[in-house]
Amino acid sequence: MGTLDLGSREFWERDKVDKELRRVYDICGGCRRCLPLCPSFKVMFDRLDVDAVDGDLEKLPQADVKEVVDLCYQCKLCYNHCPYTPPHRWEVDFPRLMLRARAAEARAHGVTFQDRVLGNTELVGKLGSLTAPLSNWMNELTVHRAFVQAVAGIHKDRNLPRFHRQTFSSWFKRRAADAAGVAMPAAGAASQAAGAASQAAGVAIARGPAARKIAFFTTCSVEYNDPATGRAAVRVLERNGVDVSLPPQRCCGMPYLDGGAVDEARALVRDNVRSLAAAVREGREIVAPGPTCSYMLKQEYPWLDGSEDAKLVAASTRDLFEYLGKLQAEGALDAGFVRPVGPVTYHVPCHLRAQNIGLKTADVLRAIPGTSVNVVEKCSAVDGTWGLKKEYYELSLKVAKPLFDAVVSADAPVTATDCPLAALQIEQGTGRRVQHPIRILAAAYGIEE
Repeated sequence: MGTLDLGSREFWERDKVDKELRRVYDICGGCRRCLPLCPSFKVMFDRLDVDAVDGDLEKLPQADVKEVVDLCYQCKLCYNHCPYTPPHRWEVDFPRLMLRARAAEARAHGVTFQDRVLGNTELVGKLGSLTAPLSNWMNELTVHRAFVQAVAGIHKDRNLPRFHRQTFSSWFKRRAADAAGVAMPAAGAASQAAGAASQAAGVAIARGPAARKIAFFTTCSVEYNDPATGRAAVRVLERNGVDVSLPPQRCCGMPYLDGGAVDEARALVRDNVRSLAAAVREGREIVAPGPTCSYMLKQEYPWLDGSEDAKLVAASTRDLFEYLGKLQAEGALDAGFVRPVGPVTYHVPCHLRAQNIGLKTADVLRAIPGTSVNVVEKCSAVDGTWGLKKEYYELSLKVAKPLFDAVVSADAPVTATDCPLAALQIEQGTGRRVQHPIRILAAAYGIEE
């Protein structure tokens, strides 16, 4: 069996990786349960079935082996479909094997510039927010987009998220400082004043008994591109008596991991584990409004870090609506809704489906009087950085067409998804505005902006 132990030498040896890829492809070729899921499996089976190969993995050209890896966009759904995952003796973990193959390639030849750019969401986010609205204007210029495609490999026609000058964390800190009566310092003020402000900035005052406490894991998308979703989440949580803190945090690391940059991803993971584990020990659960980040914290942190603190973080992490769904199940969700929503088309992101927690978002939205929810479980085929790349942009739209058709066919006045990249994809494919479900909930409470 191949190893998925990052600390072992075998993990990084490319001949061992190739052997394991062929072993798993052989198992997949005899099963084919995942054929409808993504282009990786269709291409794999097509290549196995040509006369020159005829199912013999030893005859499969190396280029075909690699093509399957390149087409995997880490939706994670095959893991849930597979009957041969651990503890089965065949130990098939297709998503992590794909990550291993990319990591070994990157270790041997270096992480590509494209993957370094797409992986460094913190740098891109900070630069984009610092220069907004100029950055947004630039991203609408044809000549600039052609330049970005040539240099960074992001397709010139791909809808990109907008940047905001006021990030979520700056709003949160100012709000918390105001509540504590601490003046936020101007740029260049004494470090003493900055220290006082940052101490006050850790907690927003909950509007309830505060028997429940959470640490909010912002996500890069909310921090730089959609702070309104973060603000809505805080207001809804506070409305339900939840004490919200914002511990120090960095990108979850998934974008780097997608590009095989394991060392960079693990550095981010270590920083987050240190901070988030401390929050858990203070009696807080970790709540993330983005399914990719909550999946990463739950599933990949123990693998990438391996420490007891990483396991503690994983066990204490909840997706936002998973947490609200728990309140609903306990009879603790505030039912004081003041506005009906009407029909909603709700897209379930792949990284939420992969968490096996049910349809918590739909369940909570259905608690709003006068609201009906049509659930769409079809892949958006963006999944992190893959759908942004010029090589896969057209294929990404093609794979997502059933999702577009379902949204258009439903013709609901409100379309929602928990995933920010899925929202961009749906907007690009249908022309409809898409919002995070937490903003729908905030509107129903009458506490939206």
